[in-house]
Amino acid sequence: MTQSDSFDDLRDLYQDLILDHGRRPRHAGRLDSFDASARGDNPMCGDRVEVWVKMIADRIGRVGFEARGCAISIASADLMVETVRDRDQADTQALFEAFQTMARTGGCPDCKDELAEPLRRLAPLAGVHEYPSRVKCATLPWHALIAALNGSKEASSE
Repeated sequence: MTQSDSFDDLRDLYQDLILDHGRRPRHAGRLDSFDASARGDNPMCGDRVEVWVKMIADRIGRVGFEARGCAISIASADLMVETVRDRDQADTQALFEAFQTMARTGGCPDCKDELAEPLRRLAPLAGVHEYPSRVKCATLPWHALIAALNGSKEASSE
């Protein structure tokens, strides 16, 4: 097996993971009780997401979302929920910034060690850097989450 074959196998695995989370998100749904929420809309492709956050003390306790759009956007929202649970706002902001870098460039050379594990969980989405118009699809749920945490009600994928 060549290095190219290994890369293709990994790419196929990541594509399958994105499609699976996009078709069958594990964390979709509005929370019954929440402290913050925000909506995100990408009018260029039609992706829409709403995020609800329930805090426990100063940490994210639960996150729910409803999304309509492409598999990348829905999968990103689902993987985001898995990644941000039990993080404080500053850590979530740092993770969001690292994820944005990864989505735009395919890597994250400046990421701190404490972000390495959560970024590995998000690695299937790194391939969107090859398709610049899809970067907004992947980051839209994150923009909505950050808007909710900051007390804003609306987010864009800018």
